[in-house]
Amino acid sequence: MLRVLFTLKGSIIQRIALRCLGVTLLAALIVLIERHYPALFYPVSATPFTLLGLSLSIFMSFRNNACYDRWWEGRKAWGRLIIEVRSFTRESVVIKDPHLRTLLLRNLCGFAHALNARLRNEDELRAARPWLGEQALIVRHNVCDGILREVGEHCSRLAEQGALSEFRYTSLAQRLAGLSEVQATCERIKSTPLPFPYTLLLHRTIYIFCLLLPFALAEPLGWLAPLFTTIVSYTFFGLDAIGNELEDPFGRDENDLPTDALVRSLERDVLAALGHEPLPPALEPVDHVLS
Repeated sequence: MLRVLFTLKGSIIQRIALRCLGVTLLAALIVLIERHYPALFYPVSATPFTLLGLSLSIFMSFRNNACYDRWWEGRKAWGRLIIEVRSFTRESVVIKDPHLRTLLLRNLCGFAHALNARLRNEDELRAARPWLGEQALIVRHNVCDGILREVGEHCSRLAEQGALSEFRYTSLAQRLAGLSEVQATCERIKSTPLPFPYTLLLHRTIYIFCLLLPFALAEPLGWLAPLFTTIVSYTFFGLDAIGNELEDPFGRDENDLPTDALVRSLERDVLAALGHEPLPPALEPVDHVLS
């Protein structure tokens, strides 16, 4: 219990520590001035801050729920990616050419790597290249779509040659369509942040509330005012920072989705289906954080 209470890894405190410290020092300064020059302070009722704090809490809960929904939708999309690739792997056993089957399944691993890099604004082709065939026809501006298109063309040729039944070809095509939908879902989350005025209003209101709060607490609480101001600012600044982090779930922040680990899990499943040994090791948490 104490370990969880005092842990810093994964905690938002490291991102908001300076802001909380600034508000605490401001509160201490206001209390100091109020103690020496009480005539400068007009009695301030805490009632307006109670109402504003309640409204701000409700407003923040709406925003954080919206941000968590984005995080959870991204996790469901990556879960579906794993399902579709595993299903394609099982259904591809009807492909008699082992070299072609290996090529197609490795291309799907390349798709997962490319999508992971695309969502992090990294080089898709560089991430996918180790898994692609030498003759892979990949469109550089959208590597993920190029991989799916090439796999689809291979399946289409097999169907035309009679190597795949119509039912099996339709099933494999549906798996590729599912992967394309996963890509579109992740791109929608990545490219459509919450409306900026909505976020800006919340940021400004939080700062105004935390900076004005010491004026209401200085007279009734005295030197306890900095402590309570710190607690309130930690709560509001922390919830705000968590919302910012969850809004884009595909980065490398500690609380973002562990897409590297999901891609490695997919690699192991595909390579195991192809009979490769030994398999690459599963990624483990480092300092309690899974990348």
